[in-house]
Amino acid sequence: MFLCRETELQKLNRRFNKSQMECVILYGRRRVGKTALINEFVKDKPVIYFPALNTNAKDNLTALSKAICAYLYPDTGTAPVYGSFDDAFAEITRITQTKRAVFVIDEFPYLAKADSSIPSRLQHLLDHDWKDSKLFLILCGSSMSFMEKEVLSSKSPLFGRRTAQFRLKPLTYLDAAKFHPELPPETNALIYGITGGIPHYINKLAVKSNLKEALLENFFDTSAYLFEEPENLLKQELREPAIYNSIIAAIANGAARLNEISQRTGLETAKCAKYIYVLTELGIIQKIKPITEKAERKTLYKIADPFFRFWYRFVPGNMMNISAGTIARNYDAAIGSYLSAYMDPVFEEICRQYLIYYADNLPFAINEIGEWWGPDPSQKKEARLDIVALASKENNTQAGRRFIIGSCKYKNEKTDTDELYLMQRYASLFTNTNDECFYYIFSKSGFTDALLEKQEKGEVRLITLGEMY
Repeated sequence: MFLCRETELQKLNRRFNKSQMECVILYGRRRVGKTALINEFVKDKPVIYFPALNTNAKDNLTALSKAICAYLYPDTGTAPVYGSFDDAFAEITRITQTKRAVFVIDEFPYLAKADSSIPSRLQHLLDHDWKDSKLFLILCGSSMSFMEKEVLSSKSPLFGRRTAQFRLKPLTYLDAAKFHPELPPETNALIYGITGGIPHYINKLAVKSNLKEALLENFFDTSAYLFEEPENLLKQELREPAIYNSIIAAIANGAARLNEISQRTGLETAKCAKYIYVLTELGIIQKIKPITEKAERKTLYKIADPFFRFWYRFVPGNMMNISAGTIARNYDAAIGSYLSAYMDPVFEEICRQYLIYYADNLPFAINEIGEWWGPDPSQKKEARLDIVALASKENNTQAGRRFIIGSCKYKNEKTDTDELYLMQRYASLFTNTNDECFYYIFSKSGFTDALLEKQEKGEVRLITLGEMY
């Protein structure tokens, strides 16, 4: 069953129905659902589907020849190999002169790596032979850096030739819940916190009704697919996976500043920064700073990918029991009892998504959203706000700026008025008396009567996890 990505599918179909030449760039991290989207799009259309191989040019030419032959002669088991890529592309030119057809090059970076002339060849074809054809070309890739630098950037031969581009991102928390609409919000929130909204991982985790059973069978087992997935991804994407692994592990264990990460990994600061940049490009690591700050000195790093964060939080420290097959006996003490704390930053991300995509009747259109931290002089400690959202200049008042201030509580007890008072005090540390603040509190377990009274008076907006789903 095909779930989500309805918007992308509609846009692709609209373009296909126009019958003019299209060059669509489709990219996103591995397992995010690119191939599933393409398969759904082409299922009722004539298609030449060529999955490029991570090998040499000769093998790729053979694979392309088979793809063309499968389109021309679907009942033939063998396929002649074209003499060159030019010959193969000439056949596609002939096919699409009068007939609408989709030509998919999946994992395009593999093909370009095998033959560096391919981007220039495609540029020439798009400018000349294919310009007035009925071709619907899709170039798909999982290497984010390659697709952005070697296909979409101004330095690429293909620059300016695309007619559309789609960067597939992980599903939002609410879209991820469509895989298990029968499960309660708390379970779906945990599934999102483990898989990060990656459809392939949601399917592999295969939660039926009991999350613990699914984790023990499909994650905390040395033979399980998800158990080795982070290591496999690093090997596929990076030349020095061991170094990147050490950086991710350092961040997972509390190192947040560049100098801290450098010290824990033993890497020189400049070299460490380059590796972190690569992990940031892959979406594994995220660079953050207080939303109201511009100074780089306050920059922190955190694991942005929930799947990596979950793996590094619970697998290395429990490796002995996982390898021995005894993790089921220790699950509650070693994993289950820590899930609520693990979910704190995940819940914050869910709340931000709610404000961006799903909240109704916000006081203003959000222009920027993030978190804030800074010194609290009166308490001589660091203050932190889970969510700070800014209005655009047009949505500010003449008197001052407008903010949404949010707090996210993933606790088993109801949230009380002290949380509102704390938010108000922290907000005063970076706002002026003329600024306007709107307070939102999100809670897994609801609110006390005293805080509900504050909502009735218009002092705060209270949102439960159930409402968010």
